[in-house]
Amino acid sequence: MKLPAFKRIPRHVGFIPDGNRRWAQRRGLAKYAGYAAGIKPGFELYRTCIALGIEEISVYGFTNDNTHRPAEQTEAFSNACVSAVKQLARMDAELLVVGNDESPKFPPELKKYRVRQKLGRGLIKVNFLVNYDWHWDLNYALRHNAGDQRKEFKESIASADVSRIDLLVRWGGRRRLSGFLPVQSVYSDIYVVDELWPDYNTRQFFDALHWYESQDITLGG
Repeated sequence: MKLPAFKRIPRHVGFIPDGNRRWAQRRGLAKYAGYAAGIKPGFELYRTCIALGIEEISVYGFTNDNTHRPAEQTEAFSNACVSAVKQLARMDAELLVVGNDESPKFPPELKKYRVRQKLGRGLIKVNFLVNYDWHWDLNYALRHNAGDQRKEFKESIASADVSRIDLLVRWGGRRRLSGFLPVQSVYSDIYVVDELWPDYNTRQFFDALHWYESQDITLGG
């Protein structure tokens, strides 16, 4: 893969791979068929991030709100997440699955990754959001660290092991965060790709990185 020359590469990039159901419908398929189609693009993106030297990525698998969809869809995106993690377990990453594992909607096969695991050479940190809910994330601090004045709030949330996100890229044309890691995304630059996630190609990500180069990073200062 020939990489463009970038003046600045974000340390941590968040990804919202949206548009799987719309992609399936446009092809005359059932909505649930779009989730499995999103796995291969995810690993293409993963390899590109490693080649670029990006240190950490966070990826939306599914949210707690998503589990209110029809059963065939919830089963399909849950299975896609399990399949993706099983493939990633044979690669080189430091994997953390972030999500409410006390819920019956959380795939039991992924519980061991609720603590970060070094896989292979551990070339990149991967945070995979599975059955994630921002209420659960923030309320964790109140439930488990009430009265502990030694910890800052951001150190007490369920996703405390996830660092601040520099760039957030969302596919599918929607202009919203959808509850994606609200603490870590507070100063993220947000780039929206109009194409649907299963139609991913590296040009879309390179466009996002070139756009990021032009942003004024002030972190509120």
